Amino acid sequence: MALSRLLSALLLPVAALLAPQFVMAEPLPITEGVTQVAHPAWSKSATIYEVNVRQFTPEGTFRAFEQHLPRIRRMGVDVLWLMPVNPISQKERKGTLGSYYAVSDYTAVNPEYGTLDDLKHLVNAAHRQGFKVIIDWVANHTGWDNVWVKEHPDWYLRNAQGALEGYHYTDLSDHHLEVWADVIGLDYRKPEVRAGMIEAMRYWITAANIDGFRCDVAWNLPTSFWDQARAALDKTKPMFMLAEADTPDLQARAFDMTYDWKLYHTLIDVAKGKADARDLARLYTAPARRYPAGTYRMTFTSDHDENSWNGTDRDLYGDGTDAMAVLAATLPGMPLVYGGQEDGLNKRLKFFDKDPIVWGQYRRAGLYRMLLGLKHAHPALSSAHEAGNLEIVETGNPKVFAFRRIKGADRVGVAVNLTAAAQTYTVGGKARTLAPWRWTITTAQR
Repeated sequence: MALSRLLSALLLPVAALLAPQFVMAEPLPITEGVTQVAHPAWSKSATIYEVNVRQFTPEGTFRAFEQHLPRIRRMGVDVLWLMPVNPISQKERKGTLGSYYAVSDYTAVNPEYGTLDDLKHLVNAAHRQGFKVIIDWVANHTGWDNVWVKEHPDWYLRNAQGALEGYHYTDLSDHHLEVWADVIGLDYRKPEVRAGMIEAMRYWITAANIDGFRCDVAWNLPTSFWDQARAALDKTKPMFMLAEADTPDLQARAFDMTYDWKLYHTLIDVAKGKADARDLARLYTAPARRYPAGTYRMTFTSDHDENSWNGTDRDLYGDGTDAMAVLAATLPGMPLVYGGQEDGLNKRLKFFDKDPIVWGQYRRAGLYRMLLGLKHAHPALSSAHEAGNLEIVETGNPKVFAFRRIKGADRVGVAVNLTAAAQTYTVGGKARTLAPWRWTITTAQR
């Protein structure tokens, strides 16, 4: 559907969702006071896009991906998150190419993707087109043949017999237990490990002029390390830091943004008919955790882990895929697009082998362009969680979720049909109907 038709189909008159007589829930509860992290000014209305370099093109290189920058920028993306750029260990390697997250050298580039000059060329090209670039950083563990194993064998965790062993891991997103046999853990009780890791991170700021890091398994490292790292790295260049975590303490001093896994899992349950508007509302009116004021949470319907291990958008959301994308883009937080979602990525990309995305007509790019454009245009859709910014609208129908975002004079209202059947709901004393999995988005100035 052309963007103009899409907009005309979805935008109702302003009064439809913004009338003051609606019954509203309490504003989003957050911890009083301002977070101590000084977010970069450019990040307040930013959007983020994850790049799986290996699978993005048949070539799987930085130079090949660079050709996609103009269309991704036109879609409304501000931040490029590159999955790990480092070389991958050979020892205990899984599959033919290994895990992106089994690093063999923290200050080298994976030759699969190109050279350091190729990476610098990509970052420079992205900066010229208005992007910021962050790289995936794996501080928790390394591959078995990482250069540090020989240079600093005392930096690693060891078992009771003094031997290295595969890393025992608890996935915080769903709390299942695993052993990652292809990686070994670092010992952050040792100051020299912390200092070495910070210097490795600093290398990429000076060598490639990156703008920040997405930090893998961030919850599993001491918060004090991340606080130390952020303070040190900001002295070289102000950073944007994304933690693979949802723990509030990481956002006091270290990280700008964490994952909104609660929203992600609730969206899946909603799409499968296991949850409804009441469950979505409770995420904000009765949150399990309170975050510092001004916190950013990353909202998403997929990423590299979810796609490869849990399923495609179609697997997870069925015909509700676009409706869930609307919620992820308009509820509080910074929306993520995983590379391929704009084309309806219809396969689980292999994690340890070459399995390139097959690009078509970018059939969902118009939807994302509309949603990301709304975020840029409306201060009410700021990434920050702030008191008074979100109000839940009572519709009289738990199969329709409605809310409004407020910032100064700016208002954005959203209502989404959470089912595969037409739904009638009431706002402002007037009954309205939404077609299956459809939504309305309204804007106004007070």
